[in-house]
Amino acid sequence: MTTTTQLVHSKPDPLNREPSPKELIAKFITEGTEDGAYDRNHGNIPQINGDTHTVRVQGSVRTPLSLSVAQLKNDFSQHELVCALQCAGNRRHTMRTRLKEVDGIDWFDGAVMNCRWRGPLLKDVLEKAGVNVPDTNKAHVAFACYQTETEKDSWYGASVELWRALKADAEIILALEMNNKPLTPKHGYPVRVVVPGVAGARSVKWLDRITIQDHESDNFYHQMDYKILPADITTPEEARAHLKSTPALQDMPINSVVAVPYSGDTVTLSRRGDIEVRGYALPAGTQGPVVKVEVSADGGKSWTDAEIIRDRHQSKWCWALYRAKVKIERGTNKLILSRATDAGGNVQVEKPEWNIRGVAYNGYGEARDVTVV
Repeated sequence: MTTTTQLVHSKPDPLNREPSPKELIAKFITEGTEDGAYDRNHGNIPQINGDTHTVRVQGSVRTPLSLSVAQLKNDFSQHELVCALQCAGNRRHTMRTRLKEVDGIDWFDGAVMNCRWRGPLLKDVLEKAGVNVPDTNKAHVAFACYQTETEKDSWYGASVELWRALKADAEIILALEMNNKPLTPKHGYPVRVVVPGVAGARSVKWLDRITIQDHESDNFYHQMDYKILPADITTPEEARAHLKSTPALQDMPINSVVAVPYSGDTVTLSRRGDIEVRGYALPAGTQGPVVKVEVSADGGKSWTDAEIIRDRHQSKWCWALYRAKVKIERGTNKLILSRATDAGGNVQVEKPEWNIRGVAYNGYGEARDVTVV
């Protein structure tokens, strides 16, 4: 742990915010500016001296390492990855309002960002340390940040399966750059993990420790949060008794959102009798890319294929931005829906099963109470 860490105490609570969906889909690559990308934090934002910061690689390895930021940049091949990071609680508001109340802070449809990341592959770093475990299918890679305390623990941590970390095509990186610039403090400067296709909680910011071990991370947020509990667990008290025995959420499900028009908007009918619908779609875990998005303006009775807006940075890990012209009549309380399909054949469901933590909601994207004039 570096002794030059300072903390940002600019807010009485951890910084948690999201842009409006309309702002979010304005560009394929999400800007990491104040209003561009969502923020999810469980504590204050550390201001770290990147010249002295180190990342320790320890646990079941042959050669423990202590790597400076300069070493991460200069001693390893740099890998560029364009992918979406999504908070596990994205769209929690829809679950709590459309299905049933949940336990967790409210997120609408903007807790996702699609960015260009650059840094060494985790696989290369682990290979330099020399993984020393009898069975990679049973071991885990734990990531930790001891730079700042959190609300529920003295540090923040998460883990993924070791087999995942050792797969070249998993493309897990130790990101030093975001959109061709050094990470900003609120996005993890000087180094963070980026685990594509997996719940954003595993992409630990302000990384200072990587441990190969025979169990998942011991951190509170890995053991007691970001998990899909059975639907018959209906109270926080019941949840606490089951969280440790419930597997951690890793791969995120297929999803899509209607961003324009948004719920409550008023739109004008074109002379052709249609309106434009725009939004984003996300593939399930490793099953990308999104190959189809459909839009309905009659409650799901009929569907129109949307145009997926192609971008040179498109990859299996990216979101897809889409647009469609759909016929609709003038009136109030209109419902517009979206559903996505990915390359793995996963199709977005109308209504997923409820869970008390309100994570991984992926029912049809929807804009409700739209007025068409």
